[in-house]
Amino acid sequence: MRRLRRIKILATLGPASSDSAMIRKLFEAGADVFRINMSHTPHDKMRELVKTIRNVESSYGRPIGILVDLQGPKLRLGSFANGPIQLNNGSNFILDSIKEPGDETRVYLPHPEILAALKVGDALLLDDGKVRLICEETQGDRAVTRVVIGGKMSDRKGVSLPDTDLPMSAMTNKDRADLEAACETGIDWVALSFVQRAEDVVEAKRMIRGRAAVMAKIEKPQAIDRLEDILDVSDALMVARGDLGVEMPLERVPSLQKQMTRMARRAGKPVVVATQMLESMISSPVPTRAEVSDVATAVYEGADAIMLSAESAAGKYPVEAVSTMNRIGEEVERDVTYRTVVTAQRPDPEATAGDAIAGAARQIAETLDLSAIICWTSSGSTALRVARERPKVPVVAITPSLHTGRKLSAVWGVHCVVAEDAKDQDDMVERAGRIAFRDGFAKSGQRVIIVAGVPLGTPGATNMVRIAYVGPSDADV
Repeated sequence: MRRLRRIKILATLGPASSDSAMIRKLFEAGADVFRINMSHTPHDKMRELVKTIRNVESSYGRPIGILVDLQGPKLRLGSFANGPIQLNNGSNFILDSIKEPGDETRVYLPHPEILAALKVGDALLLDDGKVRLICEETQGDRAVTRVVIGGKMSDRKGVSLPDTDLPMSAMTNKDRADLEAACETGIDWVALSFVQRAEDVVEAKRMIRGRAAVMAKIEKPQAIDRLEDILDVSDALMVARGDLGVEMPLERVPSLQKQMTRMARRAGKPVVVATQMLESMISSPVPTRAEVSDVATAVYEGADAIMLSAESAAGKYPVEAVSTMNRIGEEVERDVTYRTVVTAQRPDPEATAGDAIAGAARQIAETLDLSAIICWTSSGSTALRVARERPKVPVVAITPSLHTGRKLSAVWGVHCVVAEDAKDQDDMVERAGRIAFRDGFAKSGQRVIIVAGVPLGTPGATNMVRIAYVGPSDADV
């Protein structure tokens, strides 16, 4: 199951894609990681999906990543006494703590933390930004707002606060229960919603205790202002363009996508571009030309992965959506412009042995036209540093840890192989050649470059490169 593209594909599972046969089809079509959205998935169903994915994984012998996406706090209005109301431009509308149905003048807001944090001049966006209010007066348990953009409003519509720093955790009690259940089940990645600050990620990591990696979803303006701090403590970023485009001007989202992609690459951490990538394929077997261009842009930018949401979870054409993404990735990466763009964006190496070795391995491999870069890695850090270089030649990660292999399934260009750890350097070289030959990365007589940490099995100790021939004996796999 060697992929012919470097960018990875995340596919969300849902009603259209929850049985074994469909998950198998999605994997064959190109999905590298499966996302389980806990907003719609009870624990029993999550465990069933994980078990099904693991069965598919074992039948193909290739690590498959599983990402559990936590719901995060859902801020919503209360209900209205007589059904939907109309909010008119220029009128006043009160949000308060009175637990009674609302009307055209007021509504219950069951989030005292919002009323406490609101400041005069702060914006409130209702129903995914369709209605916009501006706070004009605060009184602790109520806020008087002015309707700037009016519209119809009904029960339990969502509330977004782009200007307000809310003193609340990124995780609700539901999220904590979901997180513990997911970690006990053995998933690989946790996507953390509603991240406002680095402390939100640290809180999740304390609960996880190393059982999974944390992907911070960047969907709030407060996170943009603290992006470097959040990236420092996260294992990966997700550019959650849907919610980001509600809370920030839409025209800013493309530039923020580029900034986050490049920032994550500089840090050597995976970055996923998500939301509405092939939205029309929920109901159409063919995407729009604009959607194809959007997916291609993420590939050109050097993102590690691109994600399908409702397209694969609830759409009519989940397999076609994954297949389309796969073809776009392959085509873009064949374009000579792609290599030019990715190379131009290559960050300078950090002042660490791992980065220096990874940079040298990439340069040697390209100068000598070697067939592949083979990374022996226990924690995955060696493969991450090599992937950061975006080399022309394939990257193969050999790891004794199945968990590491699954985690690396979200990383640009890394073909993961789970194998027993090498006994010594000679064993490492010989088995690297055998695996490169077996998986089609090198032919007999060609050369590969091997990157590892010595002593073997020491996490984060990338300090060795070695060029080796793939000899006739390597063909005897």
